[in-house]
Amino acid sequence: MDVTMKKVVEASYLTADSAAHYRTILRYFYHQHERMRDFIAPEEILDYMRSIPAFSEYQEDQLHQQLGQLVKWNNLIARQDMTSAKTIEEYKKKRFRYQSTPYTIEIERMLVVLEKKVGDTFQGSLERSQFDRLLQALITLQTEIEKGLSKNAEEYMRIWEDVFRYFQTIRTSTADYIAYINSEQTDQRMQTEAFLVYKNQFTTYLRDFIVSLQKTSLQIGERLNELSLGKLDSFFQKLIEHRRSIPRLEDVSSSEQEWKTEYQEYWGSLRQWFLGSTSQQSELEVLQWQTNEMIRRMTRYVQRIGERQQHFRSRKNDYLHLAKWFANSPSLDDAHKISSVVFGSMTIQHLQLEEGTTDNLHSDTWEENPTILTLKPRTNRYREKTKPGSMTSNAEKKTRQREQYLEERRQERVLIDQYMTEGVIQLSALSKVEPFIRKVLLGWIGKSMASKDRKVKTDYGLVVKVTIDKENSILLESDDGTLKMPDALFEFEEQGGSMR
Repeated sequence: MDVTMKKVVEASYLTADSAAHYRTILRYFYHQHERMRDFIAPEEILDYMRSIPAFSEYQEDQLHQQLGQLVKWNNLIARQDMTSAKTIEEYKKKRFRYQSTPYTIEIERMLVVLEKKVGDTFQGSLERSQFDRLLQALITLQTEIEKGLSKNAEEYMRIWEDVFRYFQTIRTSTADYIAYINSEQTDQRMQTEAFLVYKNQFTTYLRDFIVSLQKTSLQIGERLNELSLGKLDSFFQKLIEHRRSIPRLEDVSSSEQEWKTEYQEYWGSLRQWFLGSTSQQSELEVLQWQTNEMIRRMTRYVQRIGERQQHFRSRKNDYLHLAKWFANSPSLDDAHKISSVVFGSMTIQHLQLEEGTTDNLHSDTWEENPTILTLKPRTNRYREKTKPGSMTSNAEKKTRQREQYLEERRQERVLIDQYMTEGVIQLSALSKVEPFIRKVLLGWIGKSMASKDRKVKTDYGLVVKVTIDKENSILLESDDGTLKMPDALFEFEEQGGSMR
């Protein structure tokens, strides 16, 4: 039977009727294990239990009964204590000392971590430094492989553990933070006005993470592409050598292939997270999309809060204050001056002028004739009056534009034909291309990704099948620079038949 289908008897003490006693006893064993004390006598446990106010009436018979039950649940291992036996009766009494099992230690270690969690919300963070550390660890790994792996096997195990410690931190921290942002509690808090105080802090935090992620992830992806399983085979052998050097009573010869498979699977998960596969999107791309989506969502919330504030804002106090100014004016001229400042041209925020009023660049504004603008009411019920008029035919203009467009397509077709050999364009066979041709080819590659059969219909009436070779990279040179990209093959087909 698969181990995942078996009943975990070791966890029975967590839900038993006397769970308070069992958990207190095993937590004491856990703390002693961390202090490198493995075998604990019942008298010591009894003194500890009675030192707790809630268990001051704890009995010795009850302790021995519960210790025996923990032994049945595989939480403790009982070993007979013969060191203090002075008589035959003491030896026959079978005094025991107890040791916690590895399974129990891991359960208690997990519980200690869970108890430190605050509330029922996710925590996590978007740590930019972890990507930099992972990149440096990969660079160190690649450098050692290129040097021929001349160091001690223990040093390579440390490098391997560094890589996956940083990777594990990235996975757990980012996943927990994304879950925290997408949680219902956080979503409700973002819709309150109190969120405006933290808006800039959140946006800056996410934006800086995106910028750093885009810079570092490309370098990490390039390192992972260069470190294939074939190059890592000798490195895996060093890791197996280190594990084999650790003294074990069991026969480890049969486990070496399992260890190598384990390392390959770990490496495959790392590549999958950053590079993805032909059938699955990488987790890195999902992380970038989710981070951008969080920024867009925050922006929408801030916009809605601002609109809500403006909608319910009252300017009654402002108008009353202005009315006091006018009421306290000593003369009508002073009231006119206040009116010119409050309602005059000084308060205008936007100016609108008709285009082409004059061709004179040195003409001043006040020298031009005034323009009359009609102000429309700000109401949804307003409808502008229209008069029936004639329709202007633009057939001639459309014909000229159509001919111009077709001529440009014909010129483009001529340029494409220059790079075509028997109905095929192989990027690796091209020495140099025009920037326009590069843009067209990249556009075909992009459109082919959305098609199952990887075929694209061009503006020239042709059907192009695009095949991308991700294993080989090329340098596509143009007048404006050089582009590093995977090799691609373009096969042209006429509508209804092949060109080759």
